Amino acid sequence: MSTLFVNACVRDGSRTEELAGFFLDRWKDEVREVNLQRENIQPLNGLTLTLRDRLVEERMEDHPLTRYARDFARADTVVIAAPYWDLSFPSSLKVYLEAVSVCGVTFRYENGVPKGLCRAERLFYVTTSGGPVVRDFGYSYVRELAVSFYGIRRTERFCAEGLDMSGADVEGILAGAKGEIERWFERNRKEKGGAVV
Repeated sequence: MSTLFVNACVRDGSRTEELAGFFLDRWKDEVREVNLQRENIQPLNGLTLTLRDRLVEERMEDHPLTRYARDFARADTVVIAAPYWDLSFPSSLKVYLEAVSVCGVTFRYENGVPKGLCRAERLFYVTTSGGPVVRDFGYSYVRELAVSFYGIRRTERFCAEGLDMSGADVEGILAGAKGEIERWFERNRKEKGGAVV
């Protein structure tokens, strides 16, 4: 089993990254990280989109342009850590998801309807917010991609919000979110062997 950790955290000392680390410590799986601040993923343009389509058509799956999609498709579990920015997430995550959404690798069309090709059964989305989360278009977008395109049927979201509001008990809020994670593990732990189902 392997877990792909997509780290879209931007700041040093990120509270989102801290919360995701807390989850991953309990997940106890082999984790491969893609740190989007260290990657040089560029938005697609006419030239790279045409090239990518040709690579898929010619089944040249080992090309760097399809690497992120191949890695995503092969993961058993996906964990995304992304702070809540502008009602969604940092733009680096959108560019990454654009690189992952490759027809013929992470999904294909059957009679005009996308069918997922990803191995993962679960996707976890971890986020934090300085203020209240009114609408989380980021998670709803990722969830819809997971279910409708990638074939990942089960998604979960963990969130700590209101961290930068006047008088906020930051440690208490983070502890509450960590408690939610702990309770999730307790609910989802197998009776035998202590593994998560």
